[in-house]
Amino acid sequence: MLAVRIALFYPPPWKLPAPGEAAPVEDGPPPEYRDGDLDGDFYQTPYGLLSIAAHLRAHGHEVKVQNLSSYPWAEVERVVVAVEADLYGLSCWTANRRGVALTAAAIRRAHPTAHVVVGGPHASPLAEEMLRHHEAIDTVTVGESELTMLELLARLAAGASLLGLRGAVVRDEGRIVKNPERTNIDELDLLACPQRFFDSHIFMTSRGCPWACTFCGAESQWGRGFRANSVAYTIAALARLVPRLPVKMLFVKDDTFTTNKKRVLELCHGLREKNLAFLWSCDTRVDLLTDELCREMRLAGCERMSLGVESGSPRILGNVDKKITVDEILRSTAMAKKYGIKLRFYMMLGNRGETVETFRETLAFLERARPHEYVFSCLSIYPGTHDFRDAAAEGRLEPEIYFRERFQELKVPYDADPATTTLMNDWFRTHSGLQKLHQPSVAELDGVLAALGEHHAAHLDLAGAHYHEGSLDEAERHTKRALELGHPLPGLALNYLACIAARRGDYDAMMDRMSEAAKRDPQHAVLIGNVNAARRWFRDGGPGKKLPLELVAHHDFRLLERTQQPTLPGPLPEDFAAWSGACEADAYLTGKEEPTSSPHAEVARIGSTKGLEPARRRLPIR
Repeated sequence: MLAVRIALFYPPPWKLPAPGEAAPVEDGPPPEYRDGDLDGDFYQTPYGLLSIAAHLRAHGHEVKVQNLSSYPWAEVERVVVAVEADLYGLSCWTANRRGVALTAAAIRRAHPTAHVVVGGPHASPLAEEMLRHHEAIDTVTVGESELTMLELLARLAAGASLLGLRGAVVRDEGRIVKNPERTNIDELDLLACPQRFFDSHIFMTSRGCPWACTFCGAESQWGRGFRANSVAYTIAALARLVPRLPVKMLFVKDDTFTTNKKRVLELCHGLREKNLAFLWSCDTRVDLLTDELCREMRLAGCERMSLGVESGSPRILGNVDKKITVDEILRSTAMAKKYGIKLRFYMMLGNRGETVETFRETLAFLERARPHEYVFSCLSIYPGTHDFRDAAAEGRLEPEIYFRERFQELKVPYDADPATTTLMNDWFRTHSGLQKLHQPSVAELDGVLAALGEHHAAHLDLAGAHYHEGSLDEAERHTKRALELGHPLPGLALNYLACIAARRGDYDAMMDRMSEAAKRDPQHAVLIGNVNAARRWFRDGGPGKKLPLELVAHHDFRLLERTQQPTLPGPLPEDFAAWSGACEADAYLTGKEEPTSSPHAEVARIGSTKGLEPARRRLPIR
């Protein structure tokens, strides 16, 4: 099959105005929208889109991936007109469903003969509705789409009918036809790894989840069950990737990373045998952890574990079919803390059966469990979830509202009464975003080091605790030991040594440490902020005037990701529309860098500030 030119776009949520421009009335943001309502994660190109691009590229096709998620509409139209492709693919989520429709229409105007495909977690369960409402869309792929897209390209190149194309809903002589389903890909090792072509600190090793929480849409995208890359495939991919990472840090974003505990243990052992030194985080469930697993994960570089806790009320956990208990949450929390893994709880407001009593029970539970961090989100009713299907079956939700109304996401309490909704919203107004809770003491971290042995990251944890308790000599000793043991983020360790020198009044040593850190490991927000603060302090005559120097000393698991294409909506290069026979992501593989900053998006925020809307006309209380 001849190579096909494919443009994959991640559209904005709606027509975004340019700076100083008034927002469009009809196609702009909903009237209630406020800055911060979109979760910071929204701006990250979906991993599935990168996977499709990598797989098509590995099969010889030319592929562009362009993240337009924060682009003003005039720029979106400019990109659409300039990029000439045979096929355009759009990634559709509930939050950008309107932008997808607008972008598809713009493509149809600019390129009347091109084929327009839409996929993603919003489009999959509403595929027929998407085609019925949006004439510019030719095909909707359902579920994972790498193989569907390959077959689609072959059929288009041959001029063949799309009838029978598994995993797709298509148009045929004015009809909308739902073709047979496509079986999920069992052998994930057959797919090209996205990091083969793309610079991303997000990494996935599996797909799917065997559980079926009522609010979760994973099943509609990945199907029921769990499939994983082999340990050998994963380690080989990481062995290629880690040396290229500008910051030795990865976010492992499997839905439930530790589903197969034996596999994770083998993976951790393999990482240590290969001496692949990097720090990573993962998402999982509290009932899938053991003492051995927590220890081996930490020794292999796991710094943070995000747990889907959702609620501290047994009643709510049962209502959402979470299949975990409060005791399991507490037990797993203690196990992870024993080995110094930082815990982030994902919590929710507005689930089935939520009352003032269950909400207060959840807040009290957080004080008992004391994770290091927690973040609340408000229930959104996503197509394809059990919440969506149950509410629709009960006549309390009409799917047409996703096409008729302008809301960002359907953030409503499932059945909470007005008083409970008001209480939750009042609390959420001042507690949205990432919240800090547990701060380990020196004594606790001494125990972690004893449990792990000579582990670089455990030494740096102790250094931080000693520093904040004022024990500079001990902080220095543990920091230097972390460096001796090969801590993969030396810039953060050197930053501690710079802060220690500053507290002692040795500003020459402070600058030496900062300079060394900037040469070895320049990407960390803490280090960048401190260098800028020190420069301002010297410029203002700080030493002579005895001005205070405010430096930040911490090593939180946080990545300053460059806002660059295609993973984030940074500026496009001048030749963004040119086809050269190679994917634009090759710039990363050859060492060329895109611009390091962009006015297009603020991506550091964690969580959304958007609260629950009253149930009123959408999900009326029974």
